Amino acid sequence: MIYPWGTERRLNAYSDYFRKQFGGRVQKITIDAGFTCPNRDGTCGTGGCTFCNNKAFNPSYNDPGKSIKEQIRQGMDFHRTRYRKATRYLAYFQAYSNTHADLSMLKSTYEQALEIPGVVGIVVGTRPDCVDERKLDYFQELSRRCHVIIEYGIESLLDKTLARVNRGHGAEKSYWAIRETARRGVRVGGHMIIGLPGETREDFLESAVKLSEWPLNNIKFHQLQVIRGTAMAREYLERPGDFLEFTMDAYLLLMKEILEQLNPAFVVERIAGEVVPGMGIKEGWGVRYDRVLKAFEELLEKCDTWQGKYYNSNH
Repeated sequence: MIYPWGTERRLNAYSDYFRKQFGGRVQKITIDAGFTCPNRDGTCGTGGCTFCNNKAFNPSYNDPGKSIKEQIRQGMDFHRTRYRKATRYLAYFQAYSNTHADLSMLKSTYEQALEIPGVVGIVVGTRPDCVDERKLDYFQELSRRCHVIIEYGIESLLDKTLARVNRGHGAEKSYWAIRETARRGVRVGGHMIIGLPGETREDFLESAVKLSEWPLNNIKFHQLQVIRGTAMAREYLERPGDFLEFTMDAYLLLMKEILEQLNPAFVVERIAGEVVPGMGIKEGWGVRYDRVLKAFEELLEKCDTWQGKYYNSNH
């Protein structure tokens, strides 16, 4: 069976999207450009999100003390060894909020990455409260020259959860940023965490239905990973009953239900996350992401289901 996204895979996969766009593999190179966040520097708060420790996700070649170009070149060397077919790259500004600066500084930062041969675009990870009309207008102009994806941390659609994790903004701000980015023709992605304290299975499924009406292009899902040394780690140890515990099988069953509700036009980048081993109290399941994804696609086939199977029933 060929699904609406044009392949036989039962989800609209990120790797397939790039093959269609570029005719081959495109590899992300993660960059730490030294930014911070508005709920760390006092702009809207201090302490950061309770779940956050970027060191748990950044590869070893990321170091804000190194130049953008140096990080990209080291990333290229790493990926050429690991993925020998990689010849084109996206500079992925991942750590913290990569639009939390003056526009002139942002332009200089991104342009450094785009000067490197082989870099065909940028992915900018940020928060919905760190963009404005001028920054979005710049991304609109930039998207005419190269591939641009703005990736917003949505994390949850429940304002009570966002307040609990010290996010510093509500769900309405996420919708505004995504709508305004999409309105300018810029590709826009979202990141959701499954398992934040106090949330239920029903909350996750209702969020999938609601998100499916937002003008997103890409979506990432991560299971909650509780990282040592964070405020959430202390909360987890004090009130473990507030946190859902997922075996890998249970999580994949929940993700199956989420995927069935999800807009089939959304490109699914990830269905789970990974952290540096040993950094978490509550990490993952001891297997690499490719094995998690393989098990998930086997589950979809076993259940004869696919992304958006029940999407139309929500209109």
